[in-house]
Parts: sequence; structure tokens; C-alpha cells
Amino acid sequence: MAMRRILMTSLLLAGWSATAEAAPAQDALLPASVIFATSTGYWEDDGNAPDVERAPTGAESVANPEEEEGTQRHGYYKLFAVRQPDRTSKVYLQQIAQTEAGPAIASTIELQEFTDLKPYVTDIRPENSNGIIKQPGLFATVYLKTDPAAEPNGWTVLIDEFGDITVEKATN
Repeated sequence: MAMRRILMTSLLLAGWSATAEAAPAQDALLPASVIFATSTGYWEDDGNAPDVERAPTGAESVANPEEEEGTQRHGYYKLFAVRQPDRTSKVYLQQIAQTEAGPAIASTIELQEFTDLKPYVTDIRPENSNGIIKQPGLFATVYLKTDPAAEPNGWTVLIDEFGDITVEKATN
């Protein structure tokens, strides 16, 4: 048993050091500037509805342009914070489409309400941890500070069944 444990430990350490050397920092799957993220909620449409979009300059659509118009689409939302050089954060909302080839980004928007606050984001949490829900919409809480020395406040991001987005300070 002791010999087996030594062998397993040696293999683990050898593999770990080889992996650490083989994975250069620039090949990171998720950029270091993404500090919090959650996937939650559910959306669907008949393929004719526009992707989530609030401001023409802030939306970036990367869905498959070869998709047939009128094809039923569905997926979930991703809400994430990106740290800026001044340590404040920007918060983005993505629509992730479930496709036959796997998840694909349908749209990305910056939530300007957060950018205007110049927040220090401390956490992002979904309404529950049961995974993707089957009712259309999203409810998540972004915890942030506007002063680095202050206590964090909760702000809710709500998307109703019609796709309308509301960002407001949480009420308890």
C-alpha cells in the first residue's frame, strides 16, 4: 500500500509539473481579467427575434450567420464581470445559444448601469444553484462597491419573459 501511494504521488507530481510547463499563460481558456461569472436563466425564440440588445454600439452579435431565419433557438444567459486597469469592473451579459455543435455566443452587451457606477465587483450570484431553469428570463445579483473601503451592495439583473432587462439596486 505504501509503495502504491509513493508511485501515485510520483506520477501525480511528474504530471503536474509537466502540465504546468506545457500550458503557457497566453493560452488561458478564460482571461485573467474575468473575475466573476455565472450562467443562469433561459431564453428561446422562433429565430426571428433580435438577440438581446440595448444600445447599438454596445452589442456584439457572434451567432452563426448561416442559421436559417425562423429556426427555433434557445439557450441560457451568462453574466460576467471584467476587471479594468483601474481595478473597477464592467459587467457584460451574453446570450448563449444551444446549438447542435455545442454552446455558441448569440450576443454580448455591456450593462451600462454598472459601467456608470465605476464599481468594484465583489461577486455575482444566480437566483439559485439548480442549473439552467426552463422558464424564460434571468434573475441574478451582482455585489459591488463604489468605494473600495465600503461594504458591498447587491444589484439585481432581471430579464423578464419578454426579454426586457432591468438593473436596479437590490431591496431587502
